[in-house]
Amino acid sequence: MTPKNELLFCALGGSGEIGMNVNLYGSNGKWVMVDCGITFADPAYPGIDVILPDLQFIEERADDLLGIVLTHGHEDHIGALPYLAEDLGVPLYATPFTAGLIRGKLEEEGIANRVKLRVIQPGERFELKPFGFTFVPMSHSIPEASALLIDTPVGRVFHSGDWKLDATPVIGNPVGEAELTAIGDAGVDVLVCDSTNVFNKEASGSEASVRQGLAETVAKAKGRVLVTTFASNAARLHTLGQVARETGRKLCVTGRSLDRILKVARSVGYLQDFPETVDPETAMRLPRNKVLIVATGGQGEPRAALSRVAEGAHTISLDKGDTVIFSSKQIPGNEVAIGRIQNLLAAKGVEMVTERQAHVHVSGHPGRPELAKIYSWLRPDLLVPVHGEMRHMMEQARFGLSQGVPQAIVQADGDVVRLLPGAAKKIGNAPIGRLVLDGDVILPSDGSTINERRKLALNGQISVALAMKEGRLLGQPQVRLQGVPVEDERDAFIDDAIDAAAQAARGNRRGADRMREDVRLAVRKVATRWTGKKPIVDVLVIDA
Repeated sequence: MTPKNELLFCALGGSGEIGMNVNLYGSNGKWVMVDCGITFADPAYPGIDVILPDLQFIEERADDLLGIVLTHGHEDHIGALPYLAEDLGVPLYATPFTAGLIRGKLEEEGIANRVKLRVIQPGERFELKPFGFTFVPMSHSIPEASALLIDTPVGRVFHSGDWKLDATPVIGNPVGEAELTAIGDAGVDVLVCDSTNVFNKEASGSEASVRQGLAETVAKAKGRVLVTTFASNAARLHTLGQVARETGRKLCVTGRSLDRILKVARSVGYLQDFPETVDPETAMRLPRNKVLIVATGGQGEPRAALSRVAEGAHTISLDKGDTVIFSSKQIPGNEVAIGRIQNLLAAKGVEMVTERQAHVHVSGHPGRPELAKIYSWLRPDLLVPVHGEMRHMMEQARFGLSQGVPQAIVQADGDVVRLLPGAAKKIGNAPIGRLVLDGDVILPSDGSTINERRKLALNGQISVALAMKEGRLLGQPQVRLQGVPVEDERDAFIDDAIDAAAQAARGNRRGADRMREDVRLAVRKVATRWTGKKPIVDVLVIDA
């Protein structure tokens, strides 16, 4: 697994899944990492919000890791840095806006002075020998999203990052056909490319086109208007600022992540003409048709501003005749959470507008027309799909070949692939996995703590306490239970469990450990007979 005079590629996250992007490139004995992101937990991880990549493979090779290069500031690309970067002990490289977001995260974690953060300007080249990197400005739903042009001793890679084509960007100066064609003319051996929207037959559309749809929707609204969007989409914030002015409404921004994005964007020169905002208390005193609220929570996040508004637990309140505009795409997996919020709003008589009813959102990822264009401009010899589930990556490989790309290889997390020289092929496997952030502690996602918590969530728990003296049971066992589905029959069930525990303990001459196990099994058998479930049973033996 030590790269020789070749170019190796290994994804530790983000290939076979959308989120938690971590990509490694290896050459001449050295490695570089591109992105280090998180994904968000689902109900399979009780009590967990954030999932981190397991970096064991590169941690074991940390002496040969040169740095971490960040394509942009979304959580699935930078979110793991506060928890994992310090241990890797290498510098981070990012453009000013992305660096501002990272710096804030490092400061919150108290490690800003222990992690080196190097700021690289868009379009600037820097070297981590034997690698050379150039940040290539691309359009996406966050400022300063960049592709990486990576020069290596054996060839050149264009690592797309998250991107789309936008002829009329609201913020920034992304490259277009001429610049990408020039890169292709200079030679691109490998294109490592975003697969998210490969099934979309239409191009994603320009951010500027959303302005008219939002303005028309807000202008029609009679009461308060709340727009929820991805906090990181500073261009959408700029658009909403313009819409507020055009429709004669004061702007209120609520949500910590929105405040953070506004602060960082202004610090590096963006959103300088953003209108003055009012606080939620002031917003609630304004006439209902004179306020436009921007809030986080469009994906149904339970602690975000929109969820608290819907539940009536926020300073902002919405009632019949008010409007909520979902200026965002529904991320797969969030349907239930979003539906819960929308049902709460519907019960209040709030009108809702999504991208299905009006042109209030465009995606930040490329559809098939955009993919076809970048293939034709860059003319890579090899296509490596990333940033997608297996169905997305397989489809992009097929699509790329149909568009004339000579070769495509589909890899998954943990596959070590030799990209160059010669035909690309898989040569090994790296260990992969997931870690969970549980409070302030990082744990394996399949370790004893999370597995026990799953069992507790599924089956409940029973505690049994016995007092013993010289092998004899004193009095009655005590039984307590949590989450065992007996409800109205609770007392009868406990009596049955006590009898079973006492019978297993009395006259037991097989030693304390075996007696404890006999009691555990006896009580669990009672629970299974009553409920069909197998709860966790803990037995405490007290020697009197």
